[in-house]
Amino acid sequence: MNDRTRPPLPAGFWWLWTATLVNRFGLFVMPFLSLYLAVERGYSATYAGLVISLYGLGGIAGSLIGGSLSDRWGRRPTLLTGQLGAAASTLALGLAEQPVTIAACVTVLGVALKVSQPAIGAMLADLVPQESRPRAYSLNYWALNLGFSVSALSAGTLAAFGYLTLFVVDAASTLLCAVLVFWRIPETLPAKLRTEPSEEAAPRTSLAAVVRDRRFMCLAGLNLLVVTVFTQRHLALPLSIAESGLSTADYGIVAGVNGVMIVTLQLAVTRFTQHRPAGWVLACGALLIALSSVLNGHAGTVLLYCCAAVVYTLGEIAYVPTSEAQVPAMAPEHARGRYEGVMVLTWAVGGFVAPLTSGLIIDAHGTDTLWAGCAVIGALAAVGYVALLRPRRGKDDAPGSAQALRPTRAA
Repeated sequence: MNDRTRPPLPAGFWWLWTATLVNRFGLFVMPFLSLYLAVERGYSATYAGLVISLYGLGGIAGSLIGGSLSDRWGRRPTLLTGQLGAAASTLALGLAEQPVTIAACVTVLGVALKVSQPAIGAMLADLVPQESRPRAYSLNYWALNLGFSVSALSAGTLAAFGYLTLFVVDAASTLLCAVLVFWRIPETLPAKLRTEPSEEAAPRTSLAAVVRDRRFMCLAGLNLLVVTVFTQRHLALPLSIAESGLSTADYGIVAGVNGVMIVTLQLAVTRFTQHRPAGWVLACGALLIALSSVLNGHAGTVLLYCCAAVVYTLGEIAYVPTSEAQVPAMAPEHARGRYEGVMVLTWAVGGFVAPLTSGLIIDAHGTDTLWAGCAVIGALAAVGYVALLRPRRGKDDAPGSAQALRPTRAA
C-alpha cells in the first residue's frame, strides 16, 4: 500500500504518543546531569560517572520489574506507577544536597523510569496491528526526539534561573504524562491474560524462558554493545565539550542538532529502511554511531561537534526504531512485557556499566581514549549484526531467525 491507503493508527496510540511528547518536552535532568554534578556542584568525573551508573543500576531492577508487572498486573497501572515515582524522585534529586542522597535519588529515578518502558513497548504492540508497527515505532521515536530537541534548546535558558528549575519542570512534565495516561488510555493487556493461566488461556512465560531464546538474547547482547556507545552522550560528550572550552549553551546546541535532525528526517528514513533486512539496517546504524565517536575524539569547536552529531543521528535514526520493532515480532503475545523488559534491561545495564567505566577512563587517560574505545565497540556490534542475521539454510522460518527479523512492510 502507498501512504494514502495505509490504515489509520488507533486513537489509543495517539494518546500514548501525546503523553510521550509531553514527557519529553520536560526532559532536562539526565542529559544535563553530568554537567550539573561536575560543573555546578564541583564533583569529579569519576563521581559523576558513578552517579549516572547508579541510574543504570536502578534501571536494571526497574526493567525486570516493569516487564513482569506489565504481563501480570497490566500495562496501564505499571506505567502510571513508574511515571508517578519518576516525578517524585526527580524533584527529590533537585532538592538533594549530600552526595549519598543524590546517589540514592538517582537510583530510585532509574528504577521508576525503567519500570515504565516495558509497559509502553507492550502497550504499543497491543494497540497497533503488526503491519503498522514499523510506522508506529518510528512515530513514537519521532515524538521522543521532537520533545528532546525542544528541551535541549530551552535548557540553557531555564538553567539561568537555577538548576533547580530544570528538576521542577522535568518532574511536572512527567506528572502530566501520568495524568494523560490515566485520563485517556485504557488497559491494553488482552482480556484472556488478565486471569490465571488455564487450558484455554495462553501459558505465562517466565524470565528464564526468555533467556533461553538464544536468537533473541544474541540480539539483546548486540544491542548492549551499541548502548555502551549511546550512553556517552550523557557523560563523555558534555565533558568533551567542556574540555574544549565551550559552554552549557553550546552543549545544548549540539544536543539539539540530534533532536532536530530526527524530527525532520525520521519518517523519511523509516520509509526507506522498513523495506530492508533488519540485520543490515542495524549494522549500518551501529557503524555510523562508531564513526561519530571517531569524530567526537577529534572535535574542538561547536561546528565539528555538530558534524559528529549529524553522523551519530543518522545512525540512531536507522538503528533504534528497527531494533525496537524486533521485540514484538519475536515475542509471543502473552510474554511481550517480559521480552520488552529484557531489551530495556540491555539499556539499563549499559547505562550502569558504561558511565562507571567511562568516568575512570576519562580521569586516567582522557576523553580521546574513551572515544576510540567506543568506535571499536560500535564496529564490533555492526559485524555482529551481519553475522547473526545472515540467512541460514533450512532455518529461515524458525522463530527468531533472520527471516523473522526482517521488518514487516508497512501497510
